[in-house]
Amino acid sequence: MPRITYIEFDGTPHEIDAVVGVSLMANALNNNVPGIDADCGGECSCATCHVILSDAWYDRLGEPSENEDAMLGLNPERTDNSRLSCQISVTEEMDDLVVTLPEFQF
Repeated sequence: MPRITYIEFDGTPHEIDAVVGVSLMANALNNNVPGIDADCGGECSCATCHVILSDAWYDRLGEPSENEDAMLGLNPERTDNSRLSCQISVTEEMDDLVVTLPEFQF
């Protein structure tokens, strides 16, 4: 199981052992990580599972799809490295992934 760390906007970390094949969003919800609302249940239609990746991880995981990009466009705290965690399926290669959660989701 890859180890993933979710960092709250205030710096509080939440380390989890993530399940491969499950989205970053679902892994966060299944481990009670605060700051991932997932109002749409992972359908890429609300942007309440926004995460921010480091430059290195953004390059590794790739850019958002057109639909994801549109949802992120509605987000007031979007950054160049923003992604929706419902759109990223966890793989073994994501061990030590760190994502930051924006303040507006708290």
